[in-house]
Parts: sequence; structure tokens; C-alpha cells
Amino acid sequence: DLYRKVFVFRKDPSDAYVVLRARLEQPLHNFTVCLRSYTDLSRPHSLFSYATKAQDNEILLFKPKPEEYRFYVGGKFVTFRVPEGRRDWEHVCASWESATGIAEFWLNGKPWPRKGLQRGYTVGATAAILLGQEQDSFGGGFDLYNSFSGELTDVYLWDAGLSPDKMRAAFLSLRLPPALLAWNSLSYEVKGDVVVKPRLRE
Repeated sequence: DLYRKVFVFRKDPSDAYVVLRARLEQPLHNFTVCLRSYTDLSRPHSLFSYATKAQDNEILLFKPKPEEYRFYVGGKFVTFRVPEGRRDWEHVCASWESATGIAEFWLNGKPWPRKGLQRGYTVGATAAILLGQEQDSFGGGFDLYNSFSGELTDVYLWDAGLSPDKMRAAFLSLRLPPALLAWNSLSYEVKGDVVVKPRLRE
């Protein structure tokens, strides 16, 4: 149980990552991914990478610079410009629905203007899901200068779009609906220099 714990990615740049195992029975027509990160990186870095054999950027949360997030679905992305962080924890949630192609992005419990992405697309179910690296091939092909260094916690993946109330609940660490990936019952494997530590503060 990772309650009140974090993954610390100690090195910069790094070849380390964490593999997540989700029980995906079928392709995704809707999903929400949420996580909390703490870093002083100003270079590009990957937060959450979900690759299939057909598409390495099937789902990707990527931060090319401190004032920008990129949200990829099926290899295409939309950009969300954000205020440059105050070197504090940042909580992000990104959701997508196939029927409308609507991409939602929430930062620290607040929604950004919605954007259109990959309407009618289906996200494949046989996936390699990694924290801390961006996959350029299924389960590998890393660029060390896109690696994450810092702390990650509260990682979730749902096979549905979360309601605004639930998006805010994720930010506040309140009770959440059952998830494909849930922080408190995460099935994971550490590869390389990543340490599990208690969170320093709430």
C-alpha cells in the first residue's frame, strides 16, 4: 500500500522507471489519468507513458517546459499552457472521450479550457505503462533527457471520464471510484534508481 508514500526518482538524467500493471480487459473509449509530481526540472520530462505495440504515445502526459503540459492520445497531442510552478507539488488530471474527442485538463483541482483530440479513436488494451520515461518503442526506446527526476505520487487511471466533483476529489485526495490503476493498491515494479519514501508533507 503506497498510502502517503512517493516514488523518488533520484538521478538526473536517469534511465530509471516504474512499470505499472493494470487489468485492462478491453480497449478504452474513455479514460482519466491523474498524478501528483514534485520536481525542479526545467527540461522536458515524461510523467505517464502508456504505449501499445501499434502506438508508442497511446497515452502520454509530457511536460516539455515548466509552463506547458502536453496530453497525447494515439500519437496526437494538445497543449495546455500553465503558470510556471512555484516549485511545489502539481496535481494533474487529463481525461478524454472518444465519442466527442473532448480532452479535459485539470491542474491543482481547476479545469483548463477543453480541447479536441482524436475523435472516434480507440486506445489499445495491451499496454506497457511506465512512470518516469517516455517510450519510443513498446516498453523501451528511452531518451534519458526526457526522463523524470523528482517525486511522483497519487497515480490513477480510470476507464471513464471523471465528473468535475471527482476531479476535485482526486486533487484533495478524497475517496475515489474504483480504478484500473489506483495508488493505494498499485501493482508495480521499480527498474533502476527509484526509491519509495514517505511523503514529506501533506
